[in-house]
Amino acid sequence: MKKTLFSLFMLAGVMEMMAVSITSPNGALLLNVNVNAQGTPEYSLDYKGKPIVKDSKLGIMTQELPLTEGFHIVSTDTLSVDRTWEPVWGEYSEVRDHFNELAVKLAAENPQRELTIRFRVFDDGLGFRYELPVQDGPNYLTVTDELTEFNYTDNHKLFAIPGDYDTDEYLWSETTFEELPEAMASYARHSEAQRVDGLTVQTPLLLKTKDGVYVNAHEAALIGYPAMLLDVDPQTYSMKSHLVPDRLGVSAYLQMPFNTPWRTLIVSDDARDILASQLILNLNEPSKIEDTSWIKPMKFVGVWWEMFTGNQKTWAYSDDHLAKPGVTDYTKLTPNGRHPANTENVKRYIDFAAANGIDGVLVEGWNEGWEDWASYRKNRQFLFDKPYPDFDLPYLRDYAAEKGVKLIMHHETAANAADYALQLDRAFQFMKDNNYDAVKTGYVGAIIPRSEHHTSQWMVDHARDVAERAAEYQIMVDSHEAPRPTGLCRTYPNWLAQESARGGEFESMGGNPPSHTCILPFTRLKGGPMDYTPGLFETRLSYYGEGKTGQAGTTLARQLALYLTMPSPMQMACDLPENYERFPDAFQFIKDVPVDWSDSKYLEAEPNQYITVARRDKHSDDWYVGAITDDKARTATIDLSFLPRGGKYEATIYEDAPGADWKSNPQAYRIRTVKVKPGQKLKQPLAPGGGAAIRIQRVS
Repeated sequence: MKKTLFSLFMLAGVMEMMAVSITSPNGALLLNVNVNAQGTPEYSLDYKGKPIVKDSKLGIMTQELPLTEGFHIVSTDTLSVDRTWEPVWGEYSEVRDHFNELAVKLAAENPQRELTIRFRVFDDGLGFRYELPVQDGPNYLTVTDELTEFNYTDNHKLFAIPGDYDTDEYLWSETTFEELPEAMASYARHSEAQRVDGLTVQTPLLLKTKDGVYVNAHEAALIGYPAMLLDVDPQTYSMKSHLVPDRLGVSAYLQMPFNTPWRTLIVSDDARDILASQLILNLNEPSKIEDTSWIKPMKFVGVWWEMFTGNQKTWAYSDDHLAKPGVTDYTKLTPNGRHPANTENVKRYIDFAAANGIDGVLVEGWNEGWEDWASYRKNRQFLFDKPYPDFDLPYLRDYAAEKGVKLIMHHETAANAADYALQLDRAFQFMKDNNYDAVKTGYVGAIIPRSEHHTSQWMVDHARDVAERAAEYQIMVDSHEAPRPTGLCRTYPNWLAQESARGGEFESMGGNPPSHTCILPFTRLKGGPMDYTPGLFETRLSYYGEGKTGQAGTTLARQLALYLTMPSPMQMACDLPENYERFPDAFQFIKDVPVDWSDSKYLEAEPNQYITVARRDKHSDDWYVGAITDDKARTATIDLSFLPRGGKYEATIYEDAPGADWKSNPQAYRIRTVKVKPGQKLKQPLAPGGGAAIRIQRVS
């Protein structure tokens, strides 16, 4: 096998293999696998001759079979693969999938059992999973935990959020193993979430070793299994998998044969490689949708932000839910006059989208059930085919079609996932009958039917089922409050985006610091695109209807750059139309910027500090550049070597004006046009909390 190290070590006189090794195609990563004296499989990982992960145990704990010890290696299979595939949408028009594979077959007696652990070593990291074949003994297993360890070598820097079974919506801490307990103790408990007792963090997790090696730890292809958290020992610098249980404490119910999700480590001594890595997508299965021609990346505006920004607008049609809890005929309820999902207001958004070349309009609060919605199971039921009396769906459907604009459905479930599953076919057929081909789903609250957690096995299966069923109706999905993504958007490319992290909506609820969007691409976005909702122009905000004034952690120019640094094929322009009309020259960039790319070049990056990226439009030769920084001013160096030689180019630069600052002067921006050439290095100033967005066009 070219450039591959594969070796077997044997005890003298014993023909049982005790250890095997394999390298990445370029030889930088060395994986070692062995079975210890207790018969527990272990692995370790070296990068460029230095250990990254020390001997770490492997195994699955079940009630029926011990799958953690007593094993010996029966056989191994190796494979070297180098192939390419074409995403339906994404950062690249073509992705290389290049790895060396090692499958280690294990067996044990008393009781007899088998287990295969499959490892794939890429130039940019490692993926491994457990494969459970049909057993001679029990073939229905009750999983209580997973033994998988990640034992690191020193007190490395960590970028982490608290372990939580129900939410990812936290700001990230930059800390170390030894300082992690103090960092995690500083978090307030989320009002609707179940924080984990003990020192536990979520994935994706980012480390930076003392040798300057970056490691992203996550998982890929999460199907039929709970999400993985990580228990941390700050003294030994070790982590162990922590599977999200159901309310009975059971992690998973499995039927053999079964393959677990892949456990992933993206590894490089260059931060840009972490951002560019497609390892998690490569570990997912190819698209299950044969005809993907109906899947269309899009930009959209929507009836959404006005409910967040302190003007007392509401998702609910009426305030009569307490006085008339038994009334289900909404024509007998009194309109509250604060319901923006009404015919005239939605028509205004459609007109705005049509005038500015925006593909779609999302409408939240259009359907029956929002009154007392957080506890609607007592008084109301969300109905996904019943508009409110002030939302004339047939008229708006036809009006949007005349204007060439798509309406985007919203399905908030208030976490009653069981009820949503029962309505799913009726809801999707209703969408198709009314010319909707995209839906934003939501699961705010405690999951029903069984008080499941948001990232338990049941909810993981539910989220995938929604995407699969939506594909049958040729519907695209943007899911909120769902299990964090693990690359399944490759297998189900109609699953265009997810929230699953603290998004832009928090700018109206106390704000996100500028560093927040400098860490999300290194962590949350490695699993798939995020519906972060960029495009905020009015950054001084009232606090979620409470009349408190806050300041978003951004300049206006930075919001434009987020369309490049936070890529998504379903990208919102989140602000109110009237705010875009105040700054039409800046809004031009949002109108122009694509959401689908043929190539991407990460030019500069350091987690939690700055990112500079260039992307080429999939449908033209135009390049776009986005640069952001944390709360410190800096000068980005933009190397234009990615431009094809022989041409002349013009760059339109949307940048922070002199004196701009995210706190004191966030709306100070300027736009200038300059001639540029391949190989030139632009020195681009960025204000504190600021950014720059550039469109580069060939002029000859």
